[in-house]
Amino acid sequence: MNLQSQEYEQGKRSKMTPEHLFTFRCGPGVSCYTQCCQDVSIVLTPYDVVRMKMALGMSSDTFLEKYTVVIPKKGKLIPLVILKMREDKDKKCPFVTETGCSIYEHRPWPCRMYPLDMDDDGTFRFISDALRCKGLAEKDPWRIGDWLVDQGMVPYDRMNTLFAGITVPLQSQDLDIDNPRIFQMTFMALYNIDKFREFVFRSSFLDRFEVEKERIEKIKRNDEELLRLAFDWIKFGVLGQKLFWIKDKEPGGPTE
Repeated sequence: MNLQSQEYEQGKRSKMTPEHLFTFRCGPGVSCYTQCCQDVSIVLTPYDVVRMKMALGMSSDTFLEKYTVVIPKKGKLIPLVILKMREDKDKKCPFVTETGCSIYEHRPWPCRMYPLDMDDDGTFRFISDALRCKGLAEKDPWRIGDWLVDQGMVPYDRMNTLFAGITVPLQSQDLDIDNPRIFQMTFMALYNIDKFREFVFRSSFLDRFEVEKERIEKIKRNDEELLRLAFDWIKFGVLGQKLFWIKDKEPGGPTE
């Protein structure tokens, strides 16, 4: 058994930490280049959608309609949002070209993690082997922690931690929600950031709730900051966390 096979077998059997070493390189010189980008199910997070639609210069509405499949989950408030593969025999990612990924700097979390995946306990494992992924047979050494930084995982992990502040409590609670507007509002806030901005600035939202002026200026021009507000809004509206306060009707008056 060669070194790469040993690494893969170890990665399957044991829980790897950020200190674990592995060898990997991906690029046009690797014979299987872009083959891992076909016929796969890539679940998109809200931050993935924000980054990808910005890279493409399109609205959230257009991106969701053209590039995703939304799959409701029975009894769950948040559906799965899956990247839609091309409708041809190869079923490749729509952003893959002969020279690589056309939105590489804004590629989603699973693509950045490859050939690794992270389990719920924060440990890592391989999702391929050197027989299928020739990049694992390359000699470039990596420490997992350094690999994550190199792949630009820091902002993704930061935003996904905030997202987990919603998904984890929802998994542990038996929410009895039958109002379709709550499902629609939740999806809009998480995945249709442009519609959520319209909701914040064109509805009575800012008239009813206290939001710091500095935060208002940030969310006007920054989708990441607006997504943070969306996370807080869902925690407030669905999970009952006291993150927003209703404005006084008049100076010195009682709050509702």
